[in-house]
Amino acid sequence: MPPTTDTSSPPQASPATVTLRGPSGVDIAASVREEGSGHRFVFLHGLVGLNEHWEEVVRDLVDEARCTTLELPLLDLRGPDCSVQGVTEITESYLDEHIGGPSVLVGNSFGGHVALRIARDRPDLVRGLVLAGSSGLIERTMVKGAPVRPSREWLREKIGELFYDKSKVAESDIDRAHAALNARGGARAMVRLSKTARRNHMGDDLAQIRCPTLLIWGREDIVTPPSAAQGFLDLLPDARIAWIDECGHAPMIEAPATFAGAMRDFARELDRRDSESS
Repeated sequence: MPPTTDTSSPPQASPATVTLRGPSGVDIAASVREEGSGHRFVFLHGLVGLNEHWEEVVRDLVDEARCTTLELPLLDLRGPDCSVQGVTEITESYLDEHIGGPSVLVGNSFGGHVALRIARDRPDLVRGLVLAGSSGLIERTMVKGAPVRPSREWLREKIGELFYDKSKVAESDIDRAHAALNARGGARAMVRLSKTARRNHMGDDLAQIRCPTLLIWGREDIVTPPSAAQGFLDLLPDARIAWIDECGHAPMIEAPATFAGAMRDFARELDRRDSESS
């Protein structure tokens, strides 16, 4: 598959809202930010993720990559949209309508699960995968026993479990999660999305995913532990791993320079393969 590389002058960062549709047919407002030129990377966040969580990684890559961060309002989804299948279809619609060619999908946690499903079902959209703390094999649920209206203290503890370095926990993320999960339907959406991801075990499907895959994994990840990473490494036909010591479930936040460096090396490897096959 030929690379998707944009060699035009780097566009400026362009936050925008795009309207997408999932299985329900309801309009969904997604936030998109795009900058840089070169290799096409599309970043997909986890259940409580934001585009800004990728900012430091993107900053290190824009000299040689065109980076698109796609932020979906996951906790606002309802009905058939509110499932790993629904989010996969919404994301595919974005890639079909706005990217127009194969790209490297970069997914953290739930976003990694979505990326895997797209690589399995729509390989024409995927040049490669970068997975960090991806669900799909082994994950510890963070919502079991969650109160109907979680307090800031409960959320501070749960979000803190995502990190090895607790100083990386942002108060703004706690405030946002508190508002979203106390809004009508927010906590229910979180539980539903988490349950559909756990039920969608991909162990039997991974052999179908032939694209090159880079795993970037924190050795202290307690949500998708190192055994999950080893499972992906064993079952994906074309995978390699970059371990990050003293790092938890969100390596793009705890170790952005290391994360970006591993992605840069991966992009150059893809170029080498394309050259050898041409």
